[in-house]
Amino acid sequence: MTANTLTTVLVTSDMLEIDGLHAFDFSLDAQKLLITAMDGRAEKRWSFSLEQVQAATFDDALQSWTLVGDSGEHRLICLSAFTGNNDDEDDTDDVA
Repeated sequence: MTANTLTTVLVTSDMLEIDGLHAFDFSLDAQKLLITAMDGRAEKRWSFSLEQVQAATFDDALQSWTLVGDSGEHRLICLSAFTGNNDDEDDTDDVA
């Protein structure tokens, strides 16, 4: 079992995968977790109470969280994105 809780992992996550859908639009506050994702042209939304988030369990085999909400059980993967640097750095090491 991981030492982290879903609440602490969400703070450092840039993107989520919920039930196979990627979600960049999510927020966690003192009362709830809100997630919005697109499934084709359809917008899907999930809402979990803070108690439901705190009760989530980590599955070591699948490297994901099991989160039970009002609409049933959901599989959640927390992801951290890489940030790109658009600065073109000149290689000045070869200058004599």
